[in-house]
Amino acid sequence: MSHFSYRNGVLHAEQTSLSALAEQYATPLYVYSKQALVENFSAYADACRAHERGAAADAALVCYSVKSNSNLAVLNILAQLGSGFDIVSGGELLRVIAAGGDPRKVIFSGVGKGRDEMRLALSHDILCFNVESIPELHRLNAIAGETGQRARVSLRVNPNVDAKTHPYISTGLKENKFGVAYEDAMDCYRTAAALPNIDVVGIDCHIGSQLLDDAPLLEALDKVIDLVDLLAQEDIVLHHLDIGGGIGIIYDDEVPVAVGDYLKRLFGRINAWREAKYQGKGIKVLFEPGRSIVGNAGVLLTEVQYLKHGAEKNFAVVDAAMNDLMRPALYEAYHGVQQVEQHRDSAARTYDVVGPVCESGDWLARNRTLALQEGDLLAVMSAGAYGMTMASNYNTRPRAAEVMVDGDKAHLVRQRESAAQLFALESIISRG
Repeated sequence: MSHFSYRNGVLHAEQTSLSALAEQYATPLYVYSKQALVENFSAYADACRAHERGAAADAALVCYSVKSNSNLAVLNILAQLGSGFDIVSGGELLRVIAAGGDPRKVIFSGVGKGRDEMRLALSHDILCFNVESIPELHRLNAIAGETGQRARVSLRVNPNVDAKTHPYISTGLKENKFGVAYEDAMDCYRTAAALPNIDVVGIDCHIGSQLLDDAPLLEALDKVIDLVDLLAQEDIVLHHLDIGGGIGIIYDDEVPVAVGDYLKRLFGRINAWREAKYQGKGIKVLFEPGRSIVGNAGVLLTEVQYLKHGAEKNFAVVDAAMNDLMRPALYEAYHGVQQVEQHRDSAARTYDVVGPVCESGDWLARNRTLALQEGDLLAVMSAGAYGMTMASNYNTRPRAAEVMVDGDKAHLVRQRESAAQLFALESIISRG
């Protein structure tokens, strides 16, 4: 996380003190680095531009995965950089539009698209629906017919490739709920091609998240390419190939593959295939990265409320909780924890960093060596992805504020909720 570093003993986001931000906006507080966001996206965009120089123009598109962090400021920055967007709900589509994103660069994924969500997406003429089952395909065909439109579709194919990641974020095996089985894909495409209100335009594959090695991704790519060739033999010609996302980041001591290295290998395979089978004619390549763009662009600031020293465990009770950052409780995920202000006035001890929510699973970090005093600020690192988007109001806790740092300037991009806002839509039954 190169854009979060110490200056005179105080942790900064770019040129902005995190202590100053906590004082101004209170805690818990999400803080994002604009420069980190731009650089992470550019790693994909630059590789795509290099590919386009040897292929047709507009030969690749990065579709940022909105579910990883859907703050309007994040989406707006990426839209200005030319990003497309991968969405999984109608609400996410409305967020993209509100942030200035182009709906013609939106792909709609997810296994449970509702009728109203399909109508909404058709009304905005999105780039493509990533269809994940035959029943969904028939529903989409019917709704497109009702509205007098044709739906552009890509089938999400499950290649049964082991992503070698946490089982909760593995999506490409037979036992996962996502996509159509690889062995059923040809029949599914035949069905789609025969439907009157469907335009078959692509193929999609996404095998999981937090991948450290690109070998599973390239294995999945080879299997998808084989399907594209088989489909072409039946005059089902695809215009794009969506290889999904999934490249991991450093949370602790991981060594993830560099985005540029992975894309160089991927485009190398695609170019060789294109030359061998299609005499240079191209197929557009789509990506769905999320975590690798925003994960290490954000931290969660929290203040130590109490220190509880016991015979078996020492606890640092902070004001952030599992409702603010769900990943540790949900996945037993590791996040680095750094003191915002370095001092040596306290003896270092091993602490579990825990929140105030009334659950034993409410912890942010375990067994961390920290020299703490009550009132100290901690930064939970690598919290830009699946932090705020997974936050809840459990225990009637207002969700955190969010700040975007740009150099020495800080912008409040989401106000902190109030308790009154949390029950404003509720009502009491009057006595009859």
